[in-house]
Amino acid sequence: MIKRVRSWWNGADKQETLTISEDNIPQHVAIIMDGNGRWAKRLGLPRIAGHQNGMKAVKRATIAADELGIKYLTMYAFSTENWTRPKEEVDFLMRLPQEFLAIELDELIEKNVRIRMMGQEEHLPSHTINALREAIRLTEHNTGLVLNFAMNYGSRREMTDCVKQIALQVKSGELSAEDITPELIDRHMLTVDMPDPDLLIRTSGELRLSNFMLWQLAYSELWFTDIYWPEFGKKHLLEAVAEYQRRTRRYGGLK
Repeated sequence: MIKRVRSWWNGADKQETLTISEDNIPQHVAIIMDGNGRWAKRLGLPRIAGHQNGMKAVKRATIAADELGIKYLTMYAFSTENWTRPKEEVDFLMRLPQEFLAIELDELIEKNVRIRMMGQEEHLPSHTINALREAIRLTEHNTGLVLNFAMNYGSRREMTDCVKQIALQVKSGELSAEDITPELIDRHMLTVDMPDPDLLIRTSGELRLSNFMLWQLAYSELWFTDIYWPEFGKKHLLEAVAEYQRRTRRYGGLK
């Protein structure tokens, strides 16, 4: 089935009709939510205002992904490198999950969304991790969209931990070096129960992965936009999916 979606975001006098096929919706979309601070600076606002409005964009993206039929949505919420930011900003970012879930969790439960988190719990404040754990508990039996927050997450740390786990299994005799395959590595990653992302979206015009899901993004389609994350809405997700559907995924082969 084909859906045609008319959009106006490229200018008031310019219209574009997008063709979205319901038969080729990406199963897993990952998003690097970038540009909160620059959005605020452009408007003469403090950086925390950008993060607050970025939280609203998380809800818009989640609802839009659910309506499109996307099964998994991974949001890069806080990286292992973000700890180097000013303490005031980090403290504010650590309060955002609690604030977001206090406001939105009931609606997410109503929409059958399942919350999960990937990343290191160490160093996260108790109020942050407790809010996430409670949301995970309350939604663990939901069967709709999986909203996966990458929190205190870094791909190099993830892969390092994976190598350590496998090395210990080899040392104990549980595995041999010949047993190490890409499939075995998959089973030791934090995304073990999720498919690899079909589509990666990054906002704010930056063209890099920033230590995000480096193993899992090996064959993902990448879509970059100049808009800042607080501006992101359903129309931008539709544009990304439409572009995804125009591409042919070859996985290194010929089709």
